[in-house]
Amino acid sequence: MRFTKVAVLGFGTMGAGIAQVCAQAGLPVTVLETDAARIAAGRERLEAFLDGGVARGKLTRDDRTAVLDRVAATTEVAGLAGADLVIEAVVEELEIKRALLPSVAAAVGPDAVLATNTSALAVTQLAAAVPRPERFAGLHFFNPAPVMKLVEVVRALQTDQATVDALLAFADEVGKVAVEAPDRPGFLVNHLLMPYLNDVVQAYDDHLATAEDIDLALELGLGYPKGPLALLDLIGLDVHEHATANAYGETLDPQFAPPPLLRRMVAAGYLGAKSGRGFRTGLQEGT
Repeated sequence: MRFTKVAVLGFGTMGAGIAQVCAQAGLPVTVLETDAARIAAGRERLEAFLDGGVARGKLTRDDRTAVLDRVAATTEVAGLAGADLVIEAVVEELEIKRALLPSVAAAVGPDAVLATNTSALAVTQLAAAVPRPERFAGLHFFNPAPVMKLVEVVRALQTDQATVDALLAFADEVGKVAVEAPDRPGFLVNHLLMPYLNDVVQAYDDHLATAEDIDLALELGLGYPKGPLALLDLIGLDVHEHATANAYGETLDPQFAPPPLLRRMVAAGYLGAKSGRGFRTGLQEGT
């Protein structure tokens, strides 16, 4: 099974990045969005990332043009007809995804493979929303998708081996390194990352050290490229709270429970880089 045309659901940060990855590998891509304004915003994201690649010498101007030419967009589900791989990257709300997937499955037909880029929701629950759940799996790209090499291929309870094999091969074709991951909260990477970040937030709240010293110690002591509190600012404190709350709700494992300080900061609108205030962004020590 080799994919020849890709559909991406959503033209946000992840959707635009995934579309770029596929188009740079030579695959035609159609992106589904809700309206023309969101399509325009998504194309601006795509163009900005490509322009950055040109500026850094990673792409030529001709490469940029070729990628843009391979990416089409539509507001109609029927416009996805002909795609043999669909990658869902809409908002992280279970019911929104479950409501959209059946109509997409009908538009692309029974032979297409459907995949979700979710990082926090159960793939098995999403697979149950489509007519052929054996052809549904998780395909979790990391942000920013054009830069990060890893992709997690997540097998739902219903996913058959042919679908897993096809997605592993697809990841290789588009220049990524794939690992198989279980359908559990956070899959593999985030399953290990979420408790670690929670512990760091609690340690900071307990005044173990300043935010700067915590990050510096882990960068230099463990060789991490970015300290955990700076990483949380980059991810978005609200994104981490949502993911950990979902994992805790599913497992009742206290290691996933969002720390009280994290909840307070999200309630205050301190979301990290995107709001200009976070652990390492715009706040003084002692928060």
